[in-house]
Amino acid sequence: MELTKREKRKLRLEKLRQESHQAQAEHEQRLQQQSQFQQQKPTKSKYYAIAAVIGIIILATAAYSVYSLNKSGPYDNFAKCLTEKGAVMYGAMDWCKYTQAQKAMFGKSFKYINYHEFPELPGIKKTPTWVINGAWHENVQSFDKLSELAGCGVV
Repeated sequence: MELTKREKRKLRLEKLRQESHQAQAEHEQRLQQQSQFQQQKPTKSKYYAIAAVIGIIILATAAYSVYSLNKSGPYDNFAKCLTEKGAVMYGAMDWCKYTQAQKAMFGKSFKYINYHEFPELPGIKKTPTWVINGAWHENVQSFDKLSELAGCGVV
């Protein structure tokens, strides 16, 4: 049985409609996938916002570090007075826990102490050793004792 021209045309049109619907469905599916991908992908403005927050954190940390380094210690005047009066501390900072403890007592103010490693003065048997007014004082010394020996007031 042979199809008429009209039936053939009708079949072709039906086939074209089906292909068109299928192509349209595929196109809509691609658009939906692209929109999902764009929603998942952070935008440039999000990257800029994150970078700005990180930058602010870094700047704040740097500013606080500079402030902390420049902030005076509680015993600055006492440590300066000891040095002015000629007090010298000899120790072994690398391995002696007592020298490290004496340093820790001064905290940031230790930078004003006249400190030397013990081999610089022959005859030292214990560390830390303070030399104040020509007298040797071995072991960790309290602030009261150092104040008494050097004539400096502890603030």
